[in-house]
Amino acid sequence: MSLLPRLRVFATPLLSSSLLSSFSQNGGRQMMTTIGINTCSLSSTAEASDLECDVTHDDVKAAERANALCMAVSQLASEFSKESMLSLQKFFGVRRARVISTGSLKLDLALGVGGLPKGRIVEIYGREAAGKTTLALQIIREAQKLGGYCAYLDVENALDFSLVESIGVNTENLLVSHPDCAENLLSMVDTLTKSGAVDVIVIDSIRLSSKSVKDHGSVEEVTCGGNALRFYAAVRLRLSRIRLIKTEDKVEGVLICAQVVKNKLAPAATKKAELGIKFGRGFCHESEVLDLACEHGIIVKDEGSYIIEGEIFDSREAAELFLAQNDAICDKLVKDMRRLYF
Repeated sequence: MSLLPRLRVFATPLLSSSLLSSFSQNGGRQMMTTIGINTCSLSSTAEASDLECDVTHDDVKAAERANALCMAVSQLASEFSKESMLSLQKFFGVRRARVISTGSLKLDLALGVGGLPKGRIVEIYGREAAGKTTLALQIIREAQKLGGYCAYLDVENALDFSLVESIGVNTENLLVSHPDCAENLLSMVDTLTKSGAVDVIVIDSIRLSSKSVKDHGSVEEVTCGGNALRFYAAVRLRLSRIRLIKTEDKVEGVLICAQVVKNKLAPAATKKAELGIKFGRGFCHESEVLDLACEHGIIVKDEGSYIIEGEIFDSREAAELFLAQNDAICDKLVKDMRRLYF
């Protein structure tokens, strides 16, 4: 499965901005000075006066170089699209990436930035029944909470709408399509991306999106689609099953491990998060909130009792049920913890 929150290609402006950043704050002048010193040191006839001349700052030349740079940027702005335009101020003005929560606070912590970045490609892979579709639907739900529109391109034609509704996705704001070939799929992605109105685009799955795409080995070696997707993806998540969640003799869900294999936005590579998924409901959100809130003292735990908003609960099950039935209190706890973490 490949998840594309507002697919855009940022390779060109990122590369160009990194080149320009070396000239900001006298960086370009320092680099040229270093080259001049190295050149003079290779000559046996170089004198001290020659070296002093190299490091002398010329205001006229600096102004000429600044004007030449402005003209180059203006020319590129007229020749290329806005996404490709060079802009130091725009690039460095945004210190934190805009993200969409995964719906799991533990996974958001493992990612290091509080969620999945907008405008980037995210790959979610793993064995069957590992929770890939559930995670994608959770992300869509979180995007809809922020007022966004989402698209689900169901290449496999296997989307269960009862699961979509049970997780809490608003089907009225969800675009669903079943493209029959790679050309139609890419055309849809291109149109939706250029519209700027869609926040999350899910492709389920990348393996069946083209006849030429095959599985090239195990998950540990090469995922579906070959090596290309792993290079383009800003974030790669690997999901695997750990065990079943049982209550007495009844199986209620599955415990999975979400491993951050690649992350270009934070030093969170190889970080893991164990997530519980209840069948027909999605992530065990209340359980995560209860654990993390107890760690920070937001919820007081006294032996086997829990104190939430002044109310005492004698068991963990009762505390989780209270959070599940009171969305406002649960959301308030999540906001408080996100302020602490992010």
